[in-house]
Amino acid sequence: MTNHELLRYRGSMPRSTNALQQWHSLSPGEAPLEPDLPIVDSHHHLFGSETDHHYYRKSDLQQDIAGGHNIVATVYTEGLRSGWKPNGDAHLRPVGEVEMIARESRAPLKTSHGPCYIAAGIVAHADLTLGSRVSEVLEAHQSASNGKLRGIRHQAAYDEGPVGRFSSAMPKSPILGSPSYEDGLKELGKHGLSFDAWVYHHQLGEFIRLVDRFPEQPTVLNHVGGLIMVGKSESERAESFSQWRAAIFELAKRPNVSVKIGGMGMAMFGFGFEDYLRPASSEHLANGWKPLIEICIEAFGTTRCMFESNFPVDKHSCGYTELWNAFKICTHSMSPDERSDLFFHSACRFYRISITGDSDAAASN
Repeated sequence: MTNHELLRYRGSMPRSTNALQQWHSLSPGEAPLEPDLPIVDSHHHLFGSETDHHYYRKSDLQQDIAGGHNIVATVYTEGLRSGWKPNGDAHLRPVGEVEMIARESRAPLKTSHGPCYIAAGIVAHADLTLGSRVSEVLEAHQSASNGKLRGIRHQAAYDEGPVGRFSSAMPKSPILGSPSYEDGLKELGKHGLSFDAWVYHHQLGEFIRLVDRFPEQPTVLNHVGGLIMVGKSESERAESFSQWRAAIFELAKRPNVSVKIGGMGMAMFGFGFEDYLRPASSEHLANGWKPLIEICIEAFGTTRCMFESNFPVDKHSCGYTELWNAFKICTHSMSPDERSDLFFHSACRFYRISITGDSDAAASN
């Protein structure tokens, strides 16, 4: 099984977007559960055009949201060098992504529930290894963001196995504990910005040591801490799961850290949904994801957990409607206040998003 999985592993987006659309056409579809429950999607991407191998445009997001869940706002997270400027100073090229998203999000999407404020918060890329010089990039991002810049993500996920080899965003060498990376991280606090962290589970110990050096820095761990399970034997999976669980509970002792619950549709988690004959149902998703969801909530509490779609990356396992249905199934026994945290309030608090009636989504100052 291990060798077969490794031979089959093709990264987090194994299908072209056109092939992915054909695969999704095989799904019988589901009606949204509890469709009126307000949701802030705390993590998604937009990139590419129809001529690209992979693409996910605003119109594609709108089509997914049209499935019927009450998505009132989203947080845009950097990825795939989307919109980067093709020339100019290399460290300032990511500003093009913020400019693009600011344009795309000038007007809310219209949904059956009312307006959906896409990119109510923006998490941009900046090269933190620039150290103090990253301040110039942060200021440029803020100027370009139309007041929506909330945080920075400089992906530090590093793995020498097949998962890392298929990652286009992996740094050439480990950067998590480098002095220059930490010097750059210091600048986030000076600019009032949060830190989105993407690391794999075997890096969580090092990540905890980094967090301890920045106890006042608002930080959110992406994708439940990147548990790599693909290509492992049952005993190896059990060991990895145990290491991940212990690290999650240890990390949760740091009150400045939150966690995004999602990203589990990526093939690296080892559920194998991407190889189904058709996209996974919410029941199958919930059965697979529930143990990880429950551990994160037990460790961090609902006030420091927020659900994310990680679309379109997780679209390689399931549909948008089915994903949110699965999260609702996994939390159906929780109180209304706890669920409100998970689906809405935790993201609003962390990213300083204020949504009042029909008014625009704006910073909570």
